[in-house]
Amino acid sequence: MTESGQRTVRRTPVTADGIMAAFSAAGLRSTRPRQIIASRLASHAADQTDFATDELWQQLQAIDPQLGRATLFRAVDVLVELGVLDRIELGDGRRRYRVCASGHHHHLVCTRCRRIEEVDICLPEAQLTEAAARAGFDVERHALELYGRCASCRAADG
Repeated sequence: MTESGQRTVRRTPVTADGIMAAFSAAGLRSTRPRQIIASRLASHAADQTDFATDELWQQLQAIDPQLGRATLFRAVDVLVELGVLDRIELGDGRRRYRVCASGHHHHLVCTRCRRIEEVDICLPEAQLTEAAARAGFDVERHALELYGRCASCRAADG
């Protein structure tokens, strides 16, 4: 942590092998569909792009039309639970997913173009603990999405 109480994040690249290791850690065997999913997600990680499950489904269908939709949705749920994928609520009922390297971080979400940026900042731990204690909570985990307009959208709005 820095002097201000903010955490510093060390990013590690996400690879298809790393995603397959996560599947294995969850007790799931290595199958061709999971390998295809892992490879495509590693590409998203390398490009730092987010996606909706339907978009990922279309991408995977182009690679293997036999890959089951339920297989994809189960894989996404497992990877979210394991922390390999972040599920980002857009504030309008829609969700996007992002392959994030290990480390604690949060997201900025553009309300106009839906661009998502990772930010390596967080409230100081003492503030989180104090806020939770005042409400009688014991924090197990937290997520923070900040919503606004990115510089490009602000410029386009004039």
